[in-house]
Amino acid sequence: MTLAHDIERVLFTEAQLQDRVRELGEQISRDYAGKSPLLVSVLKGSLYFMGDLTRAISIPVAMDFMAITSYGGEKAASGAVRMIKDLDVKITGRHVVLVEDIIDTGLTASYLVKNLSARDPASVRICTLLDKSARRIVHDLPIDYRGFEVPDIFVVGYGLDYRELYRNLPFIGVL
Repeated sequence: MTLAHDIERVLFTEAQLQDRVRELGEQISRDYAGKSPLLVSVLKGSLYFMGDLTRAISIPVAMDFMAITSYGGEKAASGAVRMIKDLDVKITGRHVVLVEDIIDTGLTASYLVKNLSARDPASVRICTLLDKSARRIVHDLPIDYRGFEVPDIFVVGYGLDYRELYRNLPFIGVL
C-alpha cells in the first residue's frame, strides 16, 4: 500500500504545480526588482512550496520560518491560532512576503499579517499556493500572489498533510 492509494483524485499534477510556481516566482521577481525581500515560510505545510518558489525567483531573497498551529490534527481549522516558532531575524524596514501553503478561513494568515506588521516592516504581502475562499471568515485579507483557487474539499500533498502524512506526495490530491 502506498500513500497515493488513499487519494480520491489528483487535483493538481506535479507539472501543473511546477508551472504555476515558476509563474509566481517570475511575478515576485518583477515586483521586487532591485530589492531583496524576506520570504517567510509558514511551517510545515509550505516547505516544499517555499523551496520551489525561492528557486523560481531570479532576484536575491532571504528566508526565514514561522510555525503556527490551528488544526490540531483534524480536517478543519479549529480557529485557535498559536505560534510555535517565531522568526530568527528582525524585519524592521524589510519587504516581507508571507509564504503559505493554503489559506482557508484566513484566521492564521490574518494573525500572521498583524503580527508581522506590528514589527514595522516596509511591507507585508501574502503568497499562497492554494486559496480556499469558500471557507473564508476573514474577508478583507489581501492575497497578492495566488497559485490556485480550490473548492471546499480536503487536500493533501506537496507539503499539505493529514495527521502528518501525505506531505511528500509530488501532487495535490483530494483525501
